Formats: sequence, structure tokens, C-alpha cells
Amino acid sequence: MNKNMNLNRPKAAFFLNHKRHLDYVYREPQSAAVVERCELYPTVISQSNFGEHLEGLQDLEYIFSTWSMPDLSEEEIRKLPELKAVFYAAGSVQGFARPFLKCGVKIFSAWAANAIPVAEFSLAQILLSCKGYFRNTRGCDTWEERTGGQLHSGLGIYNNKVALIGFGMIGRKLADLLRPFHMDVMVVDPYVTDEVLTAHNCRRATLEEAFETAYVVSNHLPNLPATKGMLNGDLFAKMRSDATFINTGRGAQVVEADLIQVLSERPDLTALLDVTYPEPPEKGSEFYTLPNVHLSSHIAGSINQEVVRMADYMIAEYDRLRQGEETLYEVTETLLQTMA
Repeated sequence: MNKNMNLNRPKAAFFLNHKRHLDYVYREPQSAAVVERCELYPTVISQSNFGEHLEGLQDLEYIFSTWSMPDLSEEEIRKLPELKAVFYAAGSVQGFARPFLKCGVKIFSAWAANAIPVAEFSLAQILLSCKGYFRNTRGCDTWEERTGGQLHSGLGIYNNKVALIGFGMIGRKLADLLRPFHMDVMVVDPYVTDEVLTAHNCRRATLEEAFETAYVVSNHLPNLPATKGMLNGDLFAKMRSDATFINTGRGAQVVEADLIQVLSERPDLTALLDVTYPEPPEKGSEFYTLPNVHLSSHIAGSINQEVVRMADYMIAEYDRLRQGEETLYEVTETLLQTMA
């Protein structure tokens, strides 16, 4: 950090509805880094105490936050006349960003930091899927009873086909992680340019082609109304033999009744579901009992040791902004139309 920044420390505050999120993401080193850079308001501001502290926030310039950011109205935001920017140490800002942007307040998000563990999680599942790991382990409990028959094995990793549905920050990081494994990576995303695909060593595909030809289909669609129910039974029924569907996007993008039906009829297929709709699945859902479904409890994103990276990203972004350097993670109205 530029030492000159200490000569006139701007006023900042933590805005969160639940202090536990502050303690979880902004741990001692990260909180100390904010205090070093700013004159920090002594109280964490929430939806419920905003009005009570409004007088003391008249010279507030910067907000630091993470999950449980208060959803302030334009009227409330305009009562903070000096506010310049919000640094959100988490992913999606869809729930609160628009009123700030309409008031001329910049929004910065750590979605790039949160994309890293999702891409890493997806990479691990893709590689195991190509080896046939998940179907293979389903047969190991009867392995000793077999008389010469081999357990299932996958096609392997080299030259295998993978389809990424959606090519935002997560999809691009995942494509880069896949590069050393010499795989054929297809991308379904109408908004991405050919130049971006080439830069990430991928090729364009239609949704139908992806499901028909990929050995592994990994969903990374943004959680938008337009993507709800996009992945349906017609697509799942077209999947090639022994294929795997991975969902680390959102459950609402899948017509889950269709997926359940296809998985019931196609024991060769495997579904790895880190997200469902709702979460957890409703009591009695066949997701709990189908042998070719593997559930995890939405752990692909930042957890435990990984969450502080999001705070580190926002502190670094604050430094870039204050020093007049080019920022990396600003969220604009245009970006909000297509990002998660």
C-alpha cells in the first residue's frame, strides 16, 4: 500500500446484517488491513440500525461487506452523500447492487475469488468422471462376488470431451485448469466471443451438441430468470453412454423431475449435484435414493480457509482504486444483465 494513503484516511464502515459473516470472512489480518487503510466506523451497520447511525455516516466514503449485505433503497443510499464505493467480499451482487449503481456508487465484487474453488471442485469431479470413478465405486461392494466380470471404467482423461455450459468467470478458470490434460473442451454460451474461446483453448457448441457428445457436462450458467429450467429431460436423454452431469451452478436451472426420470431409466449415467432446488432436496426426493446420484451440500464455492481470499481481493481492489490504478472487479449495469 502507498504510504501516502495514510495521510488522509477515508471514512469506511462494515455493512452486514449478520456479524458472524464479518468474523468468518474478514478475519484478524483482513480486518487489521481495513483499519490500516481507513478510519473505520466503530459499529457494524445493518438493515435494522442504519437509521440510528445515519448521522455518524455523513462522511462515509467506502463500505466493506460480504454475505448478508443490507439491501438499501435508493432513498437510503442518497442519505450517504460522500459514499463512493462498496467492496463486496463474496460473489453475486444481484440482491443489492442496482440501487447503489443508480446513485452513482461503484460496486466491486470478489466473484473472481469465489470462482477459484468452484473451478477447482469442478476440475476434480471432471477428472474422476472421465476415469469412471463414481460408477466404478458403485460396483465395488459386490466386487468379490463377480466371477471374471470387470467393474466399470471410464474412457480416461486424454482426448476426452467435456462441455462447459456457461463461460463466465468460473467457466474460464475451469477451462484454464483443464488445459494441461489435453481434453476437447466445448463451451455453450451465446455471449462469449470466438476470440475468448480461442484464448482459453475451447470451441463453441450448441446445447444439444454438448449433451449428445460430451462425456462430462458441467453446468456453470448464471442464476438468472432466463436460465431457469433450461436443462431439461430432452437434453439429459440425449447424453452419451456412461456420461456424467455436474451441477455447481444452481438447481433451478435444471428440470429436476426430468433429470430424476432419465437417471432412473439410465443407470449408466451419473449426476454430481452440489446444488439442487430447493436446497436440500425435499424429503422423499429420489435424489436421496438413486444410486447414480451423488449429492454434496453446496460446498463448491468458498468455504472455511478459502473465504478470506475474497476479503484479500477486495482490499487489493480498494488499494487499486485509491492509487488511481485500473481496477479489476467492478460490476456495472451491463455486467449485471448476464452475470450470476
